[in-house]
Amino acid sequence: MSMLAARALATTAQACTRAVSHVTVIGGGLMGAGITQVAAQTGHRVCLVDLDQNILDQSSARINKSLQRVAKKKFGEGAEAQEFMDKTMGAISTATSASSVVGETDLVIEAIVENIAVKHRLFKELDAIAPQNVIFTSNTSSLSISEIAEVTNRKDRFGGLHFFNPVPVMKLLEVVKTSETSAETLASLLAFGKAMGKATVECSDTPGFIVNRLLVPNLAEAVRMLERGVSSSKDIDTAMKLGAGHPMGPFQLADYVGLDTILFILNGWHEKYPDIEMFTPPETLKRLVAEGKLGAKSGEGFYKY
Repeated sequence: MSMLAARALATTAQACTRAVSHVTVIGGGLMGAGITQVAAQTGHRVCLVDLDQNILDQSSARINKSLQRVAKKKFGEGAEAQEFMDKTMGAISTATSASSVVGETDLVIEAIVENIAVKHRLFKELDAIAPQNVIFTSNTSSLSISEIAEVTNRKDRFGGLHFFNPVPVMKLLEVVKTSETSAETLASLLAFGKAMGKATVECSDTPGFIVNRLLVPNLAEAVRMLERGVSSSKDIDTAMKLGAGHPMGPFQLADYVGLDTILFILNGWHEKYPDIEMFTPPETLKRLVAEGKLGAKSGEGFYKY
């Protein structure tokens, strides 16, 4: 590559980073709050949107508490810490209606319930009122970006930004492109992710993207091994930690992720791709979820907590 071409590419990347200065995050849950915090920390103006003002108040308090830990770790107890807090919290606003803010934003990140019909209603409404330059994205972990985008007239300006929980801690960001996502949109999303301090990986729109596509079938197969009597959950976990170098085994990880979350993903994939055996939900997983044993968050899953 010539020096002139390299300089041109660098200039383009910088322009893309500058282009995303205001972000609208829709959904005030853990993911939405985490995305809002990190975006604000890294110099972006952010509006967090949720229909419920109580959820917005809780999210603001959660962000403030998290930022206090960050400030103390980075700056100690001095004036710099307070300046960091004031600047970051000052970059965050909240709203109970997305339509009131999308006219002035550069990027929309949707982080609401994993229901395609609900997402369709949201994006169809926003597409009718948002300026044409606004990029739409979804933080979905299991649904098709192409299917979410199909109700809009900006399929070239639609992509996926799959963050990992907790967002302030997890470095990875999967940037998902569909067959219609433009090169300019993809470049903007990659640049935005890097501006947030994330390690970005690019992937095409496929069930589960990279991480969940490899992880969830692996967890399901571990459950099938247990059902076949191959080994115990404890020994399978030990084998994968000591033999494969994994920081935790599949059953411990499943409990951490949430058995209901894993079952939800598998059910969605199995419904859409019934002939792919690895997407079939194991009976043990279905039983535990039905019994309310969802993993660490409920006190019991494959292990007791």
